[in-house]
Amino acid sequence: MHIPDNYLSPATCAALGAAVVPFWAVSVKKVKKEITRAKMPLLGIGASFSFLMMMFNVPLPGGTTGHAVGGTLLAILLGPFSACISVSVALLIQALFFGDGGILSFGANCFNMAFVLPFVGYFIYKFIRDRVRSEKGEYLGIVIGSYIGINTAALCAAIEFGIQPLLFRDAAGQALYSPYPLSVAIPAMLIPHLLVAGVVEAAFTAAIFAFIKKVSPGTIYKGAKEKSKAVYGLLAALILLTPLGLLATGTAWGEWGADEIGEVVSNGRALGFIPQGMQNGFSFEAMMPDYSVGGIPEVAGYILSAVAGVAVLLIVFKIVSSLKKNNHGVHE
Repeated sequence: MHIPDNYLSPATCAALGAAVVPFWAVSVKKVKKEITRAKMPLLGIGASFSFLMMMFNVPLPGGTTGHAVGGTLLAILLGPFSACISVSVALLIQALFFGDGGILSFGANCFNMAFVLPFVGYFIYKFIRDRVRSEKGEYLGIVIGSYIGINTAALCAAIEFGIQPLLFRDAAGQALYSPYPLSVAIPAMLIPHLLVAGVVEAAFTAAIFAFIKKVSPGTIYKGAKEKSKAVYGLLAALILLTPLGLLATGTAWGEWGADEIGEVVSNGRALGFIPQGMQNGFSFEAMMPDYSVGGIPEVAGYILSAVAGVAVLLIVFKIVSSLKKNNHGVHE
């Protein structure tokens, strides 16, 4: 679901970036007011969970791949505004260091995965939990909320892809950016997410929530016992397991490089051209593209990337915590 650069027009990227700015501004104000300095590192832990979950690629129908995001999980653990900040920072680190998601399309990716996903997932979870007041109701809300949250985000990405050939064409009438119309983009994105990726998101969310609730309930409930070592242990285990994400072969739909999109077959026909906006568009070279490190085996590079990404996220939020004035927020 990470939209690369040059799939969306600069105008679309600017519009979606502008659309997400107000939500970032409100989220920052909420976090400054509601999250204490002592609790601020939890945002780094949440961002790390999201970062790692996105490294577990799974095979999807049609020969592509997908992954969970963890947006609803973070919204339940930290609140939707904190989740918006945590997922946004995770997406920024992915784009800058690993080339996963574009620089120009960063706002679009945040709109889909850091705003739509956690807020939709959280409010569906809350709606169900408030009406089915039992542990079963809580987990029903988690599963349904996270499933609908990621599929809503996928639908948004599909619409953003699908409107490109309607709005932006060259003199010959060929698409300048994403070449697939809504009639192709929506089923191509939604069907695999409805069948597989949504199930994976729900399973990850419920499993990690259950683990944290058991070993460190204070992370979720005010006044309960909090065991940060167990949570960090889970992060370490996920880092070691990330190479499982390499088992899924193929490129995620909508994330092909300019060198391969011309050969992509849709409805039995190869595209046969490279959209000019993609061929001559913005180019950015990440330090560790595709979570790889030159000169070392792919598995080791993947684990090293996971370690580096988590370390950066934890350090960033630790620094933010040290700069933050203390308060008496609702998550204290």
